[in-house]
Amino acid sequence: MKPSDIARAYNQITHLWVRDEFDKGNGIKQHERAIAFVKSRGYALDVGCGCTGRFIVLLKEAGFTPEGVDISSEMVRLAKDRHPDVHFYEVDICQWQLPKQYDFISAWDSVWHVPLERHAFVLKKLIAALKSGGVLIFSCGGLYEEHSHIEDAMGPAVYYSTLGIPGFLQLIVESGCLCRHLEFDQYPELHAYFIVQKI
Repeated sequence: MKPSDIARAYNQITHLWVRDEFDKGNGIKQHERAIAFVKSRGYALDVGCGCTGRFIVLLKEAGFTPEGVDISSEMVRLAKDRHPDVHFYEVDICQWQLPKQYDFISAWDSVWHVPLERHAFVLKKLIAALKSGGVLIFSCGGLYEEHSHIEDAMGPAVYYSTLGIPGFLQLIVESGCLCRHLEFDQYPELHAYFIVQKI
């Protein structure tokens, strides 16, 4: 699947995130853990920001100036309605040239939709956009090896990919970063997340 296919899929399912039963605490504790490593509270970027704005609110409260980026036009529209004072970008992260350096970048449940052959490139680009000492948090498929698949659990077919835990660890070291935290936070589900700091 192409990123444009992911955009079309998410345009169809925004309602899943605006329901009362959506867990707005999803990922919050993990982000609080990541934010604790950050020394400077300048610009922050929420990659695959979606429409809830829960990380935008958290980042504001932590003293950051947050921005959001998403490939789904409907997600961006809803996010702008909720946070008119925040700058949102509607772009494909695979093609986008990040406009500035950031102290904090979140890619929660988002970059795993990037085509496998572009996965490492996108993560390296995000790390390159971190200031010295900046922190990146990203979630991933917690497998041992590279893998990609398509599933339709949310309705439309959606693509997922992972570099595998050893692949992510190698990329982190080669990019001049330190792995501050790795956790399988929904065990036994293979959902994992990294907290990475640029050194």
